[in-house]
Amino acid sequence: MSAIDGTALTAAALTGVVPSHLPSRLTVTLWDFSWYTRAEPGGPFDDLDRACAEAVDRGYNAIRICAAPMLLTLPELAGEAAGLAIEGLGRTPFDGETSDGTATVPYYGARTRWYDTPGGYTVDLGARLIELFDAAERHGLVVLLASWEYQQSPAFARSDAWFRALDAVPLADRYTTLELAWNRLLARLTDAGHRERIAMVELHNEVDFSLLPPLADGGAEAVQRLRAAHPDLLVTASYGKPPHLAMHQVPEGLGAAQFHVYSYGVLDALQSELDIRSEGSDDFPNAALRAMLVPGAPNPAEYGRAAEWKYRATVVTDQMFYGYDFLDADAWDAWLYAHYGDYREVMLREIESRVIAIAEWARWKAVPAVVGEGWIGYTPLHGTFEEGPVGRALAEHGIRTALEHGVWGMVLCSNAAPHHPMWADVEWQRRMNAEILAAPLPMPSGVSR
Repeated sequence: MSAIDGTALTAAALTGVVPSHLPSRLTVTLWDFSWYTRAEPGGPFDDLDRACAEAVDRGYNAIRICAAPMLLTLPELAGEAAGLAIEGLGRTPFDGETSDGTATVPYYGARTRWYDTPGGYTVDLGARLIELFDAAERHGLVVLLASWEYQQSPAFARSDAWFRALDAVPLADRYTTLELAWNRLLARLTDAGHRERIAMVELHNEVDFSLLPPLADGGAEAVQRLRAAHPDLLVTASYGKPPHLAMHQVPEGLGAAQFHVYSYGVLDALQSELDIRSEGSDDFPNAALRAMLVPGAPNPAEYGRAAEWKYRATVVTDQMFYGYDFLDADAWDAWLYAHYGDYREVMLREIESRVIAIAEWARWKAVPAVVGEGWIGYTPLHGTFEEGPVGRALAEHGIRTALEHGVWGMVLCSNAAPHHPMWADVEWQRRMNAEILAAPLPMPSGVSR
């Protein structure tokens, strides 16, 4: 955009007013639940102060986390929260050895993103949350709070107590239970002196991909009650895939548009080819997937399964865990690069149109907009397609579209965080974060900072 005036000014103006104590732009690194599930000795979040310092060095000013409000405030889970034993998905039955010893995966999910959790330690999660806020304050970071508890967080615990407590809440009561938990947790953070460090409160992450009713069935009302109780905070709920073609279907009352923008495109084509996201396929692994596995990969029976309750506690399927743990990441990437040309224009247009739909909905509702996750989708841990030149170009297109349409905050990429290999691409993160923070900041009509 060459000049911000006229129509450009209208488009680039922030979609809603941002509280004055928060940064004028948010550049977000997605720490999700990994800040407590990957805190093993030597792990990416072993030292929270170091992790915060690394984020600032890369140009970020915000982190987005699962604050586990249910675990931290349900009375029946008090003992569990004070001594949360992190296991991950558990050890494989062959303890890292396969049928011929050439492909080793010592624990389930070792080659997946987010689930590559070796575990083996205990954490006082309430104390660790305050430790995280203390470190964020020292480094000038703000924190977006969410819950992944009805999506996957309890699956990483050794005990099923956390999952059983959440699962026991009747479906119709889950939003009100989350609301009560957030009120309690926000009171704790306020008492600890960290209220102004809170950039956003999300009733739950990706309500459309979680063990929750539709947001219109009680969730929006819970958000509205939280907003009324905490008028100084931005309170909302997030969608993994908002209804971009019919945004009027999003229920009333959200205090921000924290929606996610993924364009699977060529990735979805490969996943369909491999039948890797399904459950219970008779011919799994199919011929296409078998051709893409590393030498010596076991069959699913040899690989075994994590504890059954862990599959109920997460949205990832057993076929995806098996496939990602034994895929040849180079072969995966080669397929994506070979076929990307057929999807390039569609993926670029899809990212652009979805960002604009979110921004225009936020402008209609006069609330700030944030893209809290994006841009391509869920890939194996060692796949580099999204981190490479194609993925970075798609991310840059999404970021610049967001800036041109008044989006307040955004991730560079969902994979740009300490628990992903992309964290090592320091220069790209610095460059893109600098571009975000240097973008002109026309305010909504009649508003000045």
